Amino acid sequence: MESYVGIMSEPVVDLTDPRALRALAHPLRLALVGLLRREGPLTATRAGQLLGESSASCSFHLRQLAKYGLVEEAGGGTGRQRPWQATARATRWPHLADDPDLAEASGNLDAVLAEHWLRGVLRWIDDRETEPADWQQAAALGDALLWLTPAELSELTGRVDALFAEYAGRGENAETRPAGARAVSYLQVAYPLPDEDA
Repeated sequence: MESYVGIMSEPVVDLTDPRALRALAHPLRLALVGLLRREGPLTATRAGQLLGESSASCSFHLRQLAKYGLVEEAGGGTGRQRPWQATARATRWPHLADDPDLAEASGNLDAVLAEHWLRGVLRWIDDRETEPADWQQAAALGDALLWLTPAELSELTGRVDALFAEYAGRGENAETRPAGARAVSYLQVAYPLPDEDA
């Protein structure tokens, strides 16, 4: 199994270099990759405006992401006015690694992402009363306690991924999105509880 961020549709960037994992494990870099995947090509200046960051900071971090193949110049423009784009719809890295450096970098990226996702959930909870009633009703927050074998958990994860795949193409092609569609963060987290907690 591996960790991933983004919709698992092609193309996918596979990260196996610990330096690349450490480079991505930065809140602003994660935000930049996500923004480029969601909004399409943007300049460092525009990305900074959308994220509340300076264009100089965004420009630096975009160049760092480019070193590891996560973003690239989209063509046109010069300096901070040149647009950048994500190189893939998703990023994937291994859960298990024989290399201790890779295992540590992978675990660090997982932890940074978990914090990022938690901030998003808490922001939703704080702001949901300002959202239309249909979005408040459609959003979900909950959990389920399931008794599964590792094989069953893998199968369940695959089935959920297959459901996500039905909607994957809407990211690249706005014409495929129905009226009223918005970007939605749908978290998929599954882990075994320690035996004493079960």
